[in-house]
Amino acid sequence: MFAKIAELFKANKNTAEQAFLQENNIQIDAEKGFIVDGIMVNDLSERLEYFSNRKLNHFDDLEALFYKAILINEKIDLEIASGRYVQRLGNNEENLKQLKEIIRKLNAYYKEFKREK
Repeated sequence: MFAKIAELFKANKNTAEQAFLQENNIQIDAEKGFIVDGIMVNDLSERLEYFSNRKLNHFDDLEALFYKAILINEKIDLEIASGRYVQRLGNNEENLKQLKEIIRKLNAYYKEFKREK
């Protein structure tokens, strides 16, 4: 009886997680990592490394991304406000706002479904 109830709760959680992923247009590929809004986020790893002060170099570690997000968002905001974009990374206002949105979605996913409660 207990096993059936536990299974029911697991099924509901899985459904909620899948619904969240669909709503936020997030896909998880075993080889490529996260795909958010059709963008393979690990392709943005050089930009992530720059904004995290070389602490992160890929998006696979959601916990580390969650705890570095404040620093990353602050650096992105400073770059947007100053209007002085790092040319070697191809930064511009549009793709930096897109990066912030990707980080926000991945952090929301981590906070809701992966973080220890």
